[in-house]
Amino acid sequence: MPELTYKEKNGTTRVGDALRWLAKQGKKVAPDLLDIAGDVTGIDALDKLSKKIKNSKELTEFDKQMLKEQIELDKQEFIAISKRWDADMASDSWLSKNVRPITLVFLTLSTITLIIADSVNSPFKVDSVWVDLLKNLLITVYLAYFGSRGVEKFKRLSK
Repeated sequence: MPELTYKEKNGTTRVGDALRWLAKQGKKVAPDLLDIAGDVTGIDALDKLSKKIKNSKELTEFDKQMLKEQIELDKQEFIAISKRWDADMASDSWLSKNVRPITLVFLTLSTITLIIADSVNSPFKVDSVWVDLLKNLLITVYLAYFGSRGVEKFKRLSK
């Protein structure tokens, strides 16, 4: 079983946590930095955040350096995930090449099944905890699958 990423474990990136920590310490952090940190889903977004941090007038040089190091850690994690996915695609194993689409189909069908089961007049009710779990899994898988595919295609076209 692969080790969970920092974002999968915590729901946030390292740099986002570092920015929130600085704000809790009473340091002035520009609201646009916090907004960007909340939307970080890839290397391009980390680069955009890095530029904003570099140009920030509110942060000290020490804080900027600390945040830059956190961004580098997050970047390395995104790169490692991309390499793992590339290795899966280069594999001769049918399962490793298709695990992401299979997961996507399974979660989508599970969601549709639960929606139908919950909508029909029957004593069967879906607990909100399971709905939240399924919703979070679906969002994660859809973003990872379609987001990464979009980035891959964009990079191929831009070359």
